[in-house]
Amino acid sequence: MQLTIKAHGENADAISYLLAKNPNNLYERMHNGHLVRMFYTECTQEKLDVTFFVTPDSIELSRNRSEIYDITSYINDREFAVSSIFCTLLRTSLGTALNGKSKEEYQKWVDHQFAFQFEFGPLASDLSDEQIRNLFEPLGYSVSVTYGSNDYHFSMSKQSAARSITLEGFVTLQSGLRQLFVLIPVLDNYKHYFIDEKEVEKITRYGEGWLDEHPERNFILERGLRFKEMIRLVENTTSSSEELPPVSTSIRLNEQRYEKIIQVIQSLEAHQHIVDFGSGEGKLSVQLGFVEGVKEILAVEPSQRSILQARHRFEKASAEEGFLLPTSITGSLFYYDERFMKKDVMILCEVIEHIDEHRLPKVMDTILHHYQPRTLIVTTPNADYNSVYNLGKDYRHDDHRFEWSRDEFTQWCDTQNHQNNYQLSFNGIGTKHEEYGTPTQMCIFTRKEQ
Repeated sequence: MQLTIKAHGENADAISYLLAKNPNNLYERMHNGHLVRMFYTECTQEKLDVTFFVTPDSIELSRNRSEIYDITSYINDREFAVSSIFCTLLRTSLGTALNGKSKEEYQKWVDHQFAFQFEFGPLASDLSDEQIRNLFEPLGYSVSVTYGSNDYHFSMSKQSAARSITLEGFVTLQSGLRQLFVLIPVLDNYKHYFIDEKEVEKITRYGEGWLDEHPERNFILERGLRFKEMIRLVENTTSSSEELPPVSTSIRLNEQRYEKIIQVIQSLEAHQHIVDFGSGEGKLSVQLGFVEGVKEILAVEPSQRSILQARHRFEKASAEEGFLLPTSITGSLFYYDERFMKKDVMILCEVIEHIDEHRLPKVMDTILHHYQPRTLIVTTPNADYNSVYNLGKDYRHDDHRFEWSRDEFTQWCDTQNHQNNYQLSFNGIGTKHEEYGTPTQMCIFTRKEQ
């Protein structure tokens, strides 16, 4: 993947200061195993030519996916095509230019329009050349779309499906980059991360001054945000009308999950000893630390990186009065650990959907028949609600192995309780849709008196 920025005209060399990159040096950085490289081929007072290459690690891109043991998980265009992956990795190298925060002596050039040429590719897109032009021409660019040529020794198309896009126009560096960072994922129609309110904030910020007036604005938001509620949040943010219903409470689903779990725990007679399985960066465990009556929190997580982030979060919260410090444990649901036996509460918050279905029975057998918690709380996405998000057959996150409907989840929970040792109760979390229910579903397993 590459982006080449060219400019000509007086003071073109000032752009190097806006990029915060020395023309005399080769820039190379590793980001989570992925390589970002930048070099100048020309930088004079009249001309500038700089290229950014991004080389993702194909192994890292396939890590922790459900197809990890299937070679087809490596057969895709993600390490070659410009996409959200490209933008995410490049953002760390272009942060100064995107934020317009150069050194004070060069700040005057932030709002200066240069004669730019942006070239990026290869692009794998379902959009036609005309649709691509419709995205960039209203912004004042002239657009050129070129195709690669194939030289096969067997019968096949002579023209590659991959395209390279060249944009030419007068624009500030900051505006040009922000437009690219919004529109490249729209072209590719793919994002490798879950879309939430942070994505809304980013598009609102990067789209300031041009997106609201763009004739394809609705199309850009539909492909960039996908979820109706995300689009409604943009409308709520940018519109002065007070007629639109507030949606912020309906999209902060993580906070609602944690709040609901805390409410359930507080209602339990016994909640002194808690195990938070798949605790990740410790966001839920921190909130558990403030629950009155809790004497022990075991935050169990297999990722060392997440554990370090959680410990930092725990240390920060320790300065607050009434906080019980959770104990971080490197552990897995697949390995028995006697430290988890006979606890008051066990929590699997958005965990089971990250595990292959055929491995779940063993996990549940270990929990319900060996650990035997008094209460087990399980939350998972409600696949019925995906219709509200216009997801089609897609999952909400790339790492999800499955997403169950309400009926499927109910049946699965009943099946796990085959010894009938637990009483089951079901609940929903999030804004309820009349037909599709709530975005998150919950089951509470309460152990019967022996």
